[in-house]
Amino acid sequence: MLFSSKSCDYLIVGLGNPGREYERTRHNVGFRAIDLLAEALGTRINRLKFRALVSPIVTCGGKKVLLMKPQTFMNNSGDAVKLAGAFYKLPPDRILVISDDISLAIGRIRVRESGSAGGHNGLKSIIAQLGSQEFPRFKIGVGAKPHPDYDLADWVLSTFSAGEEKDLKPALEHAAAAAEDVLAHGVPHAANRYNGK
Repeated sequence: MLFSSKSCDYLIVGLGNPGREYERTRHNVGFRAIDLLAEALGTRINRLKFRALVSPIVTCGGKKVLLMKPQTFMNNSGDAVKLAGAFYKLPPDRILVISDDISLAIGRIRVRESGSAGGHNGLKSIIAQLGSQEFPRFKIGVGAKPHPDYDLADWVLSTFSAGEEKDLKPALEHAAAAAEDVLAHGVPHAANRYNGK
């Protein structure tokens, strides 16, 4: 039953880049948050399928879900999402995405029902592959560039300071909890509870 086409209600995707050198970078907070969610649900995201690492189907917020970490590198995240979404016949509003956001301060999260990519290449890829931006997303603040001339790619691929890591920890936990909250109670409830935290 693990990959039965009828056994999955929702897909939860954490965005990041594969490889040890990227583990602690700003761009990989989606991977880190979904790992926390997997831990809370008593599972692991370690099976290779759909060009991604996935969990077994687990119950989260009363729904059957597949947790996913695309292994395509950030700019092609949509490839894995499209494969899994098509396999389980999921509309975009049943695909939840956790990503980093440089417009939010470290430690803050924002839950949104839909929206543009906002310059985020992972979200841009998912929107292009799904042909829709109507999917819920959880944005985790990683802080703005230290000055306007700082290269954006260098910034999102940089690691957090010890102080920033301390501020980040509750945001990762809140993003994981917010995903479960959306499945149980809907996006508006989760947004009201977690936005601005």
